[in-house]
Amino acid sequence: MNNPIKIAVDAMGGENSPLKVIKGIEIHSSNTQNVFYNIFGNKHVIDSIIKNTKISKNNYQIVHTENSIADTDSPLSAAKKGKDSSMWLSIESLKKNESDAIVSAGNTGALFVIAKLNLKMIEKIDKPALSALWPNKNGMNIVLDLGANLECNEKNLVDFSFMGAALHKSLFENEDAKVAILNIGSEELKGNSVIKNTFQILNEKKNPLFEFKGYIEGNHIMDGNVNVIVTDGFTGNIALKTAEGTANFISSELKSAYSSSFLGKISALLNIKNLKNFKKKLDPRLYNGAILLGLDKPVIKSHGSTDEIGFANSLKVCEKIIKSNLIDKIKKNII
Repeated sequence: MNNPIKIAVDAMGGENSPLKVIKGIEIHSSNTQNVFYNIFGNKHVIDSIIKNTKISKNNYQIVHTENSIADTDSPLSAAKKGKDSSMWLSIESLKKNESDAIVSAGNTGALFVIAKLNLKMIEKIDKPALSALWPNKNGMNIVLDLGANLECNEKNLVDFSFMGAALHKSLFENEDAKVAILNIGSEELKGNSVIKNTFQILNEKKNPLFEFKGYIEGNHIMDGNVNVIVTDGFTGNIALKTAEGTANFISSELKSAYSSSFLGKISALLNIKNLKNFKKKLDPRLYNGAILLGLDKPVIKSHGSTDEIGFANSLKVCEKIIKSNLIDKIKKNII
C-alpha cells in the first residue's frame, strides 16, 4: 500500500471483544482501500479469530499484550494499571505518529484520561468535547458535548461551536455548517448567563466556517434546520440518552403492534420497505463513533455495546476525519 491511513485499534475494549472488533475490521476493510490497522490486544485470541476472516495479512499487524482495561475500572486505576494495556498502547502509537487515529470501544472515562495523559490539547482550546452524529430530517447533526465536561463556560461553548463545525465540514464536505446552542427557549433572553453570553459572542464574531443560527430547543433537534448543536456535557448526555431510549421504545412498540395480530402481520408485509427504512433511520449502529475533539490527534470512541456493524462505522468515521484533515481545520479556525 502507498502511504496508507493507519488506524490504531484497541481490540480488547467493550462487550464481545475482540470478536466484534475483528469482524468490524473485516466489514470496513472490504469497503475501503489503502487502510492499515494497528491492532492492540491478545495476539493468541485475535489470531484465532482473524484467520477465519477475509482480512488481508498485508492490511494489519497485531501488537501483543495480555493487559486490558475493564469497564469496571475507574479512570484513575485504569491509568495506573495500564501502560502496557491495549488501550494505552493504541493511544501511545498515535503519540509516536505510528498511527493516524485511534478507536476503542472500551471504558469511556479511562479512554479520556489516558488520551489526555499521552496527547496534547490543540492550542487555545481549554477542554475536549465528546461529539457524535445524531440523525435529523435532512441528514445528520453533530452534537457536542455529550459527557466529557459537566460544566462549561462561555469560551468552552464557543470552542465547541468551531470544533463541531469543523467536524461537520470534514464528514459532510458539500454541506454548510449551521450552529445552534441548545436552550430552554428560542428567545434571546432565555437561558442562564453562560448560554446568553455565548450567544452574544457567536452572534458578533462572524466566521466563514459556519453560520450561527441562535438557540434551538430539544424538540427541534431533529428538524434539520441546523446541523451542529452545542451544549455542556451534562445536558448533552441526558439529551442523548433520552433520544436513544425514545428510539428504542418506538421501535419496540412498532414491532409489537405489527406482530400482535394477523392483520398487523399483513400490514407489516405490505409496508416492509418503509419499515426497513424506518428501522435504518433509528439504528444507532449506523451513527456509531463519537469523537473526542480538542486533542491534537483524532480519538474515536465506539459504543461499548455495539456489534461489528457499529464498530465498522466507527472505523469509517476514523477514515473520513483523517482524509479530511479535521485537526488542521480546527487549528485554522479556532479563535
